[in-house]
Amino acid sequence: MILTYFVPIGSFNIQEVQYVTDGVEKTRTVVDPSSFSYQVDEQGEPITEPVSLFAGGGGIGFFNFAFEGLVSGSKWGSAIGVIMFMLVIGGSFGVVMATGTINNGILKLIDRTRGNEAVFIPVLFSLFSLGGAVFGMGEEAIAFAIIICPLMIRLGYDGITTVMVTYVATQVGFASSWMNPFSVAIAQGIAGVPVLSGAGVRSLMWAGFTLMGLAFTMRYAAKIRREPQLSYSYHSDQYFRDNQDDADISARFNWGDKLVLATITLTIAWVIWGVIAHAWFIPEIASQFFTMGIVVGIIAVLFKLNGMTANKVAVSFKQGAATMLEPAVLVGCASGILILLGGGDATQPSVLNTVLNSAGQFIGQLPAVFSAWFMLLFQSVFNFFVTSGSGQAALTMPLMAPLADIVGVTRQVAVLAFQLGDGFTNILVPTSASLMATLGVCRVDWGDWLRFIWRFILALFVVSSVVVVSAHYLGFV
Repeated sequence: MILTYFVPIGSFNIQEVQYVTDGVEKTRTVVDPSSFSYQVDEQGEPITEPVSLFAGGGGIGFFNFAFEGLVSGSKWGSAIGVIMFMLVIGGSFGVVMATGTINNGILKLIDRTRGNEAVFIPVLFSLFSLGGAVFGMGEEAIAFAIIICPLMIRLGYDGITTVMVTYVATQVGFASSWMNPFSVAIAQGIAGVPVLSGAGVRSLMWAGFTLMGLAFTMRYAAKIRREPQLSYSYHSDQYFRDNQDDADISARFNWGDKLVLATITLTIAWVIWGVIAHAWFIPEIASQFFTMGIVVGIIAVLFKLNGMTANKVAVSFKQGAATMLEPAVLVGCASGILILLGGGDATQPSVLNTVLNSAGQFIGQLPAVFSAWFMLLFQSVFNFFVTSGSGQAALTMPLMAPLADIVGVTRQVAVLAFQLGDGFTNILVPTSASLMATLGVCRVDWGDWLRFIWRFILALFVVSSVVVVSAHYLGFV
């Protein structure tokens, strides 16, 4: 609000640009970065447009910003559309998780592979990475770490290896996902980029980063199995060595579970087809996942998965949606702040346009490729303060998207910089509750974790930089 008293308002012109994707020429409306001008009074002086504490009659005041942000826009990607998308997706996956199918499937896989150590770690890492990419898995890794850690110690590995194949694997998938509904899909919706666009490139990126993480984990695990004393967590692993038992990890996995997994797989394939063939956006995609939630609920009731009833299906949907309430409110508040700054219309005079022009002039003095890399660096640092992927998307993408237009970076590259910067630093920052909880159940001190993980983080950042720079040069849209 204070900015509105001191920063004059200004506006841009917009222009149509042509680009080619999948062999088809398309157009997009972007900001003309050279067209900025201040709104001036009769004397030719730039004017300000201060925001009051409260405004009635539908006006915009400081204490109106939360409500105005929550109800702003339309279902096609503005705040209200993104918020409803988040709640529907969260509710649908809440039903999926309540069936226990995902958890039981992972436990059954652990049970079948623990006698074959050569495939145990690769299968687990790949599976958790896939969970991060598809379901936005993160906190769920904590429960699995509790089960897997004693088993890892018995096999000659350590607590750090457990963290790598569970939580770190989910974040590798989370960061490089082609469809993560809690990160990249929200960021694309906010940025005005077709949701799930660029899935082919991101799928290859997911495979590459997953192989990279797996190779790092396997190399470390082999070294620890040869010489356990080299483990950074050797002293804390003593607890598990002193309290070894034969934990029962057998789990139910019946035809109902198979039908649930088939429903999820078919829904994902159906959504990808709809996006590619019919340009589905947030309303259509949300509807497909909502239908998936209903079908999974019916299967769960018929097969009595986890004792599910119609009432429990409704409760699990409500609980799943509730997990998205906090980031949904953040989306609304972020939109409200933009409204206080004058809104997101580049053609209307606003404080935001002036701020973007100033930032664009600063970054614009650098080569465009460095601007793209700077976005990656910014998102990586910002994740220390906001570790929620959906929350960070809500706070940063409304600024990064138009800024990308100004400095000559495509919005798709801006989304790419967001997802890589947000996701990978989740495995380092102590402000991540999921990381600290996983370290806690594996009895790994954060200081020991830092001594181990910094090399991997550095490697991830270097490769991410190469990916973002390459995407910019190749015109990723």
